[in-house]
Amino acid sequence: MRFLHTSDWHLGRAFHRVNMLGAQAEFIAHLVGTAREREVDAVVVSGDVYDRAVPPLAAVELFDDALHRLAELGVPTVMISGNHDSARRLGVGAGLIGRAGIHLRTDPAAAGTPVVLADAFGDVAFYGLPYLEPALVKDEFGVEKAGHEAVLAAAMDRVRADLAARAPGTRSVVLAHAFVTGGQPSDSERDITVGGVASVPAGVFDGVDYTALGHLHGCQTLTERVRYSGSPLPYSFSEAAHRKTMWLVDLGADGSLAAERIDCPVPRPLARIRGTLEELLDDPGLTPHEEAWVEATLTDAVRPADPMARLAERFPHTLSLVFDPERTQDDPDVSYARRLAGRSDQEIAEDFVTHVRGAGPDAHEQGVLRDAFDAVRADDAVREVAR
Repeated sequence: MRFLHTSDWHLGRAFHRVNMLGAQAEFIAHLVGTAREREVDAVVVSGDVYDRAVPPLAAVELFDDALHRLAELGVPTVMISGNHDSARRLGVGAGLIGRAGIHLRTDPAAAGTPVVLADAFGDVAFYGLPYLEPALVKDEFGVEKAGHEAVLAAAMDRVRADLAARAPGTRSVVLAHAFVTGGQPSDSERDITVGGVASVPAGVFDGVDYTALGHLHGCQTLTERVRYSGSPLPYSFSEAAHRKTMWLVDLGADGSLAAERIDCPVPRPLARIRGTLEELLDDPGLTPHEEAWVEATLTDAVRPADPMARLAERFPHTLSLVFDPERTQDDPDVSYARRLAGRSDQEIAEDFVTHVRGAGPDAHEQGVLRDAFDAVRADDAVREVAR
């Protein structure tokens, strides 16, 4: 069984002020062309098809075009909803669309019900686990404490139970949208921390031949059988070093695995450059970045005049300008943003308590803060579903 593993299309998302719809359409054409040329048996899309619960019309039209092109190609496609998608909206018409070979898996209750495809060696069961928001699905899976590991483990128990009841030799693929331990995040993923924990161990997915992950935007191999495809396009400058690809996976008759990275078309490379304004304008080593999308960090002690206009003369595609003067950490002028960089909401809140009271929160108070953040995030998820 040969299939393409992709995820995190984020249709409708912009890159800073650049409309990415044209680049997203080019990726869809590339996906369909690759499926045709490499004679794949299936395509799997591991969530975040859209960038938000209520996507713009142009993004919906592009998704509709993608579905038609894949259906016309006759390549079965399995998709799950991600944490950016509205599962209910994405799943509208799933039964009817499934007759065309496009299988939308957005209902957590159906985690143990696979899409079964066959090749010359027998059946391959594709199990779609949509993004499982712990607070919303804990009752469905009968777990006492809402947490990513608990609900994913319960969903995987259903997968393994169904697989055990199938004919010997049935191969298996799981699609999941989650932050798995060992994965490297970027700045463009939405935080899914619950109870102070964002990630789940890769061992949750033991017992299946391949786990096709979505959520993290960098292509990565956590184990030979657990992989992220990453997003096909960059959505933050933290992805400047990413190679944007899809996985082409060959699943042998005995469950053996071979995976190849297929490059995706990217409209422009990304570049992060740093120095004083004059250094950036004069450095010949930066010539390769003159046609890239650029994030420039200026280290001038005093903010120079018209920095964006001057940078654009050499780097016409400069999209982000950051001021970060070289100062010592105890300098009172060190920016608030710089002091908060890399800190979670929980850590910032605990620092505030320490600042106001003179002593940090105790274990009970830390739990209260954590529960408050979890409740707000869960409420946001409920409101997004209801919109």
